[in-house]
This record gives sequence, structure tokens and C-alpha cells, in this order.
Amino acid sequence: MGRQRQWQHPARRRRPLRTGVLIAGLGVGTCLIGVAGLAVWNAQVVFQADGPVRETADGFFRDVASGDTDAAYERLCAEARGKWSKTGFASWVRTPPQVSGYEIVDVSVATRSGRPRGTVVVRINRDGGGSEERELPVVPEGDGWRVCGDPF
Repeated sequence: MGRQRQWQHPARRRRPLRTGVLIAGLGVGTCLIGVAGLAVWNAQVVFQADGPVRETADGFFRDVASGDTDAAYERLCAEARGKWSKTGFASWVRTPPQVSGYEIVDVSVATRSGRPRGTVVVRINRDGGGSEERELPVVPEGDGWRVCGDPF
């Protein structure tokens, strides 16, 4: 006689499909948790950076307005220091009309390509009464934030 087939309950035959769906669901859930965690981390970095970004810009312009170009130069990022020597930066800052005061108008921090970047809008007052608004880029570098780009 031939082989006899054993009867299996229909629910048992679907078990591999159910297991696969369960594993896929767990994988998707884990990815969603990871994405949510990354979003929370990015938001935390952005919200916590507002103060240090403002302090960096404030310190930079305080040094410029008081004529301490060496201290202001040290607040520049490596890229900006690569464009300017200390002497060249000091000459540029001292070119009339010089900065006589400043006001921080706005501070914003966002992430680009996973890296935080600050933008500070500053109203610069010049000798002779003129003023202008400039956007000052501020980036994280080393253990703090640095002014990057041409602030004037």
C-alpha cells in the first residue's frame, strides 16, 4: 500500500507565515523607535544649543566692539581662521567704520545632515551712526561653538 498522509490542523500550517509577520512587525517597530529616538536627540540638541550659540555670538561682538581682536579671533572656527591671519583679521575689524555696538536680534539652531548649526541675526552699529543686520553662522567645533564665515 502507499503512504498515508497525516492530517494537520489548518492553523498549524500557517504558523511560519504568522511568525514571519510577527518578526517583520517587530523589526518595523524597532526602526520606528530608533527614528523617534533620533528625532528626540536632534530636538534636544537644537533646544539646548540656543543659549551657547547666543553666548558665542555675544562674546565675539563684545570683543570686536571693545577692540580685543585677538580674543574675537580665537572665537572663529578653524575654517575662518584658515582664511584670515590674526593680523589680517585685526586690520579688517579696524577698518572704518568700526563696530561701536551690536544687538542680537534672533538666534536659531537647526540640524543639517545630522549636525547642529546656529544662525544669529545681529544688528551691528558702526561709528558715525550707521547700522546693518547680518547673519552670523555659528557651528559646533571642539568643545564649544565657534563663529564661522564672514561676520561683517
